[in-house]
Amino acid sequence: MAILRSLIRALRPPRRTTAERLAAFPTAGLAVEKDVTIRWNDYQVPFIDAESDHDLFFALGMVHAHLRGPQIALFIHFFQGRLAEVFGPVAKRLDHALRILDYGAAVPEIERTLPDETRHCCEAFLGGINSYNERMTELPPEFGVLGLKPERHTMATLLAGSRLASTDFTWITYMSLLPRRARPGFTRLWNRTIEAGESPTPGAHAEGTPGMLEDLLVGAGRAGSNSFAVAPQRSATGAALLANDPHLGLSLPSLWLLGGLRSPSFHVAGFMIPGLPAIMLGRNPDLAWGGTNMRASSSDLYDVGDLPAEQIVTSETTIKARGWRSSRHRIRRTPFGPIINDAKALNVHGRPLALRWVGHEPSDELTAFLKAARARTPDEFRAAFAPYAVSGQNMVFADRAGNIGKIMAVRAPLRAPFPKDDPVLNAADPATHWRGFQCATELPWVVNPPAGVLASANDRPLGTDVPIGFTFGADDRIRRLYGLLRAHDKISIDNLRAIQTDTNAPDAAKVAGELAQQIEALNLPVRPDKFLRRLSRWNGDYAADAFGAAAFEALLFHLVPPLYGGKRQADLPDLLGQWSYLTTFLLRDLMAIKPAKRNKILRRAVAKAERDAARYRQWGDMHRLRIGHTLARLPLIGRAFVVEDLPVGGSRQTPMKMAHGLVNRRHAATFGQMARHISDLGDPDANWFVILGGQDAWLGSANYADQIGLWLRRQYIHMPLRRETVAAEFPHVMTLKASA
Repeated sequence: MAILRSLIRALRPPRRTTAERLAAFPTAGLAVEKDVTIRWNDYQVPFIDAESDHDLFFALGMVHAHLRGPQIALFIHFFQGRLAEVFGPVAKRLDHALRILDYGAAVPEIERTLPDETRHCCEAFLGGINSYNERMTELPPEFGVLGLKPERHTMATLLAGSRLASTDFTWITYMSLLPRRARPGFTRLWNRTIEAGESPTPGAHAEGTPGMLEDLLVGAGRAGSNSFAVAPQRSATGAALLANDPHLGLSLPSLWLLGGLRSPSFHVAGFMIPGLPAIMLGRNPDLAWGGTNMRASSSDLYDVGDLPAEQIVTSETTIKARGWRSSRHRIRRTPFGPIINDAKALNVHGRPLALRWVGHEPSDELTAFLKAARARTPDEFRAAFAPYAVSGQNMVFADRAGNIGKIMAVRAPLRAPFPKDDPVLNAADPATHWRGFQCATELPWVVNPPAGVLASANDRPLGTDVPIGFTFGADDRIRRLYGLLRAHDKISIDNLRAIQTDTNAPDAAKVAGELAQQIEALNLPVRPDKFLRRLSRWNGDYAADAFGAAAFEALLFHLVPPLYGGKRQADLPDLLGQWSYLTTFLLRDLMAIKPAKRNKILRRAVAKAERDAARYRQWGDMHRLRIGHTLARLPLIGRAFVVEDLPVGGSRQTPMKMAHGLVNRRHAATFGQMARHISDLGDPDANWFVILGGQDAWLGSANYADQIGLWLRRQYIHMPLRRETVAAEFPHVMTLKASA
């Protein structure tokens, strides 16, 4: 009965104004040394002003608990492999896989070696979270639905949470490929994976059949993104400029939380991950930074079938499930990492395979970001990332002195080149073993390129012989970014906003034009002239009102499966629907087959695509932004948690990414650009941010999804750093009082 009442409350939450939500924030009798001022703007974005670093991080912990308490609780369940306690027995396999992958494996050693300064910041932050949870007079609506309750946050859960964003992107490749490893043609598929250089991403699955584990793992990592910097000689303001837009899962609450911080050691504004005490992307008075996932391969797979029995340690773990009985599951570990065959969710069969991951060894990402937030020069910024390991990031920066640059924030294993024919290495062969690592201060970096502009879009890093990875983003997005940057002699803030919302994919127009030529050569009995005009005249723009994009996508949907021997997309490896694969191989493979078969495939694809495209005049009629709470995944009642279902532009590799797989009907983008940031280093107040969603995770809050309109209108929230500007623009003021 209690669950039913909670469900009704969650489905119809009472409306809470910003003032009402802030009134629920406890302000008295707190473990702060002196009074702390928190100013809030109308979007419930905080700016914390404290007289000590301890008080700053204590207040920050309270802010995180206030705005994102349920999300933090779910994160803890995720990285501890306890999702079945929330979602029931359906999540048991997922929990077993997460416990085998073991995000917290290195936590004891990380905690033991944590620098004192970082430890003190973390302890204060934990004190703030726990203090807020102890003083809550009303639990968030979804707590009852999901069976959650506030749990005491510890250093162990915080440090394990710092690995939440450390997922290795190549895991998704392995999950997609390993079930096919025993089938004919696997060697060709693996070599083409390396050549195409891209992995499946959330939103690439056929609608209605999402890969839950894959989506969760990539959604937990900083999987995509664009970042670009402009030197003063190319800037319309005369100062260096920095822009960044992360690409992650499109759901509520967002994986980003926006805020500003000021104390004796910190003066910074930017995006944080809920539950972690660090600005990941942002700006201090001297330096601004953004990042894109490097797609570094921080893992290797090893065949450990011939290891001596004493090198395999077996244990059991108990998984509890909501509304169901507990069960015990086997976990086996080797010197090369856990054996992943035991996780049924990973669908790995045959000889035992171990996963060696850099993240199973101690590193210190929190200290790296805390130091980066205080960096004043390129050298200080680079040095900050010396203890950083996973997930690999291309960190782009710009500073007040006019420098721009990019570093490789990663701990890269020193190893042999990635193997051909098979991703699995032989554990018995010493040549396959790692021989140490290189970190950010040992890997190449770029400072002040002659062109005066610098961009990153998950593209392949250059300038190093260390094997970094094999799943980099398609080149067309980085080429498009550089083309847009070089189109202006002097680049303005408005130009940066336009680049962040650009929906053009030139390579798509090229593929569409060549397919149109092939179709015209068929001399079909009934010529699809209207369809051909849409295809051949399309310029590659995936704007919501674009006329040709739906025709092109419908054609791909009906062309790709028969070309590769499947009746539908689900019959094919996920890789074959990825954009890099299509641009690398589609036309080549189409022209390689016999003309009679090629013409037959094209005729049938055109006939079906023409019917589909006729139903969708504009791209936005087919391509939707359907954004809602995580509870929108639930059967039957999920639709009640959808906030918006709107036409949206963008595609797989447009600068404004809105990813999808092979589609021929109305579908939702579930992975893409979900936040934006721009800073002008000539003015400490010239910083603008926006989240595709809202700050407050409380269902019914006025700030639950109030930034969606800003995002759609290409508007931003102003985040100044000067104290007087903050006072003028953040009108809701509260004071946290120390206990007597």
